[in-house]
Amino acid sequence: MSKVAIITGGGSGLGQATAVRLAQEGVNIVVVDVSEKGGHETVEMVKKLGVDSIFVKADVSKQKEVKNYVEQTVKQFGSIDYFFNNAGISGSGKFFLDTTSEEIDQIVGINLLGALYGVRYVAEVMIKNGGGSIVNTASSAGVIGQDSVVTYSATKHGIVGLTKSMVAEYAKDGLRVNAIAPGPTETPMVKTFYEANPEMKENATRGIPQKRLGTPEEVAELVTFLLTSKAEYINGEVIRIDGGFTNTK
Repeated sequence: MSKVAIITGGGSGLGQATAVRLAQEGVNIVVVDVSEKGGHETVEMVKKLGVDSIFVKADVSKQKEVKNYVEQTVKQFGSIDYFFNNAGISGSGKFFLDTTSEEIDQIVGINLLGALYGVRYVAEVMIKNGGGSIVNTASSAGVIGQDSVVTYSATKHGIVGLTKSMVAEYAKDGLRVNAIAPGPTETPMVKTFYEANPEMKENATRGIPQKRLGTPEEVAELVTFLLTSKAEYINGEVIRIDGGFTNTK
């Protein structure tokens, strides 16, 4: 029987690339995104690879919508084997004292509460069925401090805590939870951020030992490895994939 994966933020970037990569492994995909256009695009891409897929629209900052995408997955496929807990936003790039309370609320709601709600409802299903594997998307800003992304960085540090603490509580129940910490990567979110803050792209690229941004496909390879049975004894880890960016900090 084919495995089933939920991918939040699956309509673009890391989520879409991972959906395609998992589909190449024969995994059925539930694409979750606030964008219907991007979500349906990913569904069509993975169906062409011979797997089953559905799209569920959700604002992950809303608990009821998170619960719904989990329920729709179980209704359609009967189980959840893998969860790429990936949806997130970066913010405006302004220094913290120049950001609005509305921006803070939005970033925390999507990046941190959305991740917490996702793990809460997905893990419940996984444990009931004997276990499963979760990969949370942290960030290089989740393992070091970075300017212009204070709220984002705070949420991504929270993702690291979520990852490690879930393992402490539920590894005994067959749950594996790891996190990735990508550095600057050529995703639509990052491109939009750098278009608004061009000097930051130059600074970031200069600070990466490999002198380039990462690609969604490179991250998708790591996520696929961590989710699947090839990584059964890796648990509670935060894997950096940043061209050496945080290694120099």
